[in-house]
Amino acid sequence: MLDPKLLRDSPETVRAAIARKHLAVDLDAVLALDSSWRTQLAEVETLRSKQKAANTEMVALKKGSPEFLAKVQEMKAVSAEVKAKDEALKSLEEKWHAAMFSLPNIPHATVPEGKTPEQNVVHATSGSIDATSKHAIPHWEIGGFSNLIDFARGAKVTGAGFPFLIGDGAKLSRALLQFFLDEDVKAGYTEVSPPIFVNAASATATGQLPDKEGQMYETLDKLYAVPTAEVPLTNFFRDEILEEDALPVCRCAYTPCFRREAGSYGKDVRGLNRVHQFDKVELLKWVHPSSSYDELDKLRADAERLLQKLELPYRVLLMCGGDLGFSQSKKYDLEVWAAGQKRWLEVSSCSNFESFQARRAQIRFRNKETGKPELVHTLNGSGLAVPRVLAALLENNLQADGRVKIPAALVPYFGKEYLSFK
Repeated sequence: MLDPKLLRDSPETVRAAIARKHLAVDLDAVLALDSSWRTQLAEVETLRSKQKAANTEMVALKKGSPEFLAKVQEMKAVSAEVKAKDEALKSLEEKWHAAMFSLPNIPHATVPEGKTPEQNVVHATSGSIDATSKHAIPHWEIGGFSNLIDFARGAKVTGAGFPFLIGDGAKLSRALLQFFLDEDVKAGYTEVSPPIFVNAASATATGQLPDKEGQMYETLDKLYAVPTAEVPLTNFFRDEILEEDALPVCRCAYTPCFRREAGSYGKDVRGLNRVHQFDKVELLKWVHPSSSYDELDKLRADAERLLQKLELPYRVLLMCGGDLGFSQSKKYDLEVWAAGQKRWLEVSSCSNFESFQARRAQIRFRNKETGKPELVHTLNGSGLAVPRVLAALLENNLQADGRVKIPAALVPYFGKEYLSFK
């Protein structure tokens, strides 16, 4: 959520942000609603002051006197007016909150202009795509693939996009998760095992609501299956004040993630490229505003290090305004090369939300100099998501005999140097 003061003092900054993100938001309507809400709020506060003054005057009057009775009648009229205006104010305030939630975060000055993914900027690359297996084919075409990752039976049991991982398929997935967590803890993150269902307040705080309802699975109890561990992790400190010396706080968490992925069809979503349930390790930081962009670079480096140790060629994209999320100020995507498909697959997004989420969640720190609470900045990134990393490992390391060579860093976790589909 944006600072209302920014909306009132610098509406053109907000208008420019909407334009840079290529969103359809009627800012003039939001400004008019904000003005109406503030006007009505001032009227109610004036009437309440009048009530308070009349109460003070009545204390000095003799009960039953004409002046006292007149004041009682006056108070009844004022009370009725306050009640009516207060009810109207509450209705208007709900509309005001909804309007404020429609305003996107402000892109950082370094975010490039652009509307489509093709206008994202390649920030860095690592590894050679030519060094990948000459035998690479799309992972779902590998002989015996369904022996380890069974989409057909998953579709029978649940639906499309819910595969079974069997035997060494399950073991390799678990090996990746343990590798990710161990490396993230070495990098200074404290591991957390969070709930995998969250309430609406939590989803609202991180920006999933009221923006992505259609992408989440909802229970009858109005709980949401987590689309990412970002949601429960961020809300850990909701409505709390941290000490300044405690910053930055760095956490990592493994969760299964659940996404409806409504509207996702075509060749780019085959196999492990896009599924409805998947495993992911999330990195999250609560940081001091003065260091948040340095911390973003560190977070991205932590995610990159995992890909380097897995010997996967990857590139870092700096996302343009039109491909930047609603809540993000700046975002980098990490994409691995999948040699069988001959395409890049996103495996991590590393984002700075500045105070956008913290304002919704009221996560603050106490400034040591002033003693006053201030909003933290929140950052997160995948460290990492399993399915596409697994897809790239299978394709890039496929041998002539149909086995897959396991990267050296992963062998202690998997227990073998090769994966066989037989």
